Amino acid sequence: MKLKKWLAKFPVHFVLIALCLLWLLPTFGLLITSFRPVQDINESGWWTVLSKSKGYEEYQESCAVCHGDDGSAIPQADLSNPDLVQKYPRSFALLAVLEKEINSQPHMGDLPLPNGQQAADIVSYVRRLSGIDKSTTFTLSNYIDALTGYRGKRTYTDDCADGSQSLDLFCDYRDLVNPRGMGRAFLNSLMVAIPSTILPILFAAFAAYAFSWMEFRGRQWLFALLVGLQVVPLQMTLIPISRFYSGLGLNGTFLGIWLFHTGFGLPYAIYLMRNFLGSLPREVFESAYLDGANHWTAFIKLAIPLSVPALASLAIFQFLWIWNDLLVALVFLGGRHPVMTYQIGNMVTSLGSGWHLLTAAAFISMALPLIIFFALQRYFVSGLLSGSVKG
Repeated sequence: MKLKKWLAKFPVHFVLIALCLLWLLPTFGLLITSFRPVQDINESGWWTVLSKSKGYEEYQESCAVCHGDDGSAIPQADLSNPDLVQKYPRSFALLAVLEKEINSQPHMGDLPLPNGQQAADIVSYVRRLSGIDKSTTFTLSNYIDALTGYRGKRTYTDDCADGSQSLDLFCDYRDLVNPRGMGRAFLNSLMVAIPSTILPILFAAFAAYAFSWMEFRGRQWLFALLVGLQVVPLQMTLIPISRFYSGLGLNGTFLGIWLFHTGFGLPYAIYLMRNFLGSLPREVFESAYLDGANHWTAFIKLAIPLSVPALASLAIFQFLWIWNDLLVALVFLGGRHPVMTYQIGNMVTSLGSGWHLLTAAAFISMALPLIIFFALQRYFVSGLLSGSVKG
């Protein structure tokens, strides 16, 4: 019997697991890539992170027999010596040495001479073996470079260590607010998202209480109008409001984008909160009124504490929407106060360099929404269901 039930549910479970893997596998690959050195990213995929370095097999076939695994078997030709390896920076220089005879004998002995690509791989491996090129498997350099907006030939930490950084960098905590970096964009996103989340929830809570527990003429018609406003496309209003903001001097300001997100977040917020508050037991509020409580006391002491699940789910929706928004931020803030979604695109130059920083920048952008979601997830489902059944 149990086997039949398990077999009946197996297709559903299989599809769910497959969908989860389709979502998680690229994300996992992106996470691994964000911690890899740029040279490794350019040379191999993330799935090779635990494999041997590039050129290892070619080195074993052509060089390890005489020079040893660590390259130090022949003192006169110690491949772990960076001064020696520096003399052969390219494959053609290495091939020229391998083609020469040593003591009237072929340099390679009975082994075949490597081709150009194999020689290039050997050079790359030997440079790592000698310590010229750092061979760490994982690094935080991508995250540091993304946070500071660094655009050097090497990493931010390497250039700061030898004093070759650009003149606009201080090589200390002040670089975290560099206008080119994700650190400044992170702060700008907080400046946009926090007020734009609090304001509509605050106003929606007041309005929802009024629609649920206060009697006034036209209440149902006004609520129907607010629900209908949800169908108005946001894109339709960008140009009119942008022109209106230009006359008020609000373009490029945080106040302008706060007002825009508040206005467009209110219809759904009021709808959700009204449905939730309307589903609360009427006896609770009637008892409070009989005990002498006014609407303000009932709102503060009863409605708000009882509606925490709805407030939490609404906060998650509103925050994630604003945090991941590009269009509104691009129209009303632009490059004056770049947010995370805007600054991620600036990690890559017009010539395509710096794209490896996108992986680190993506996870910097994802970190805070994930923390908020997991912190409030116990309220998430209960808030949605409670506001969708009654009212």
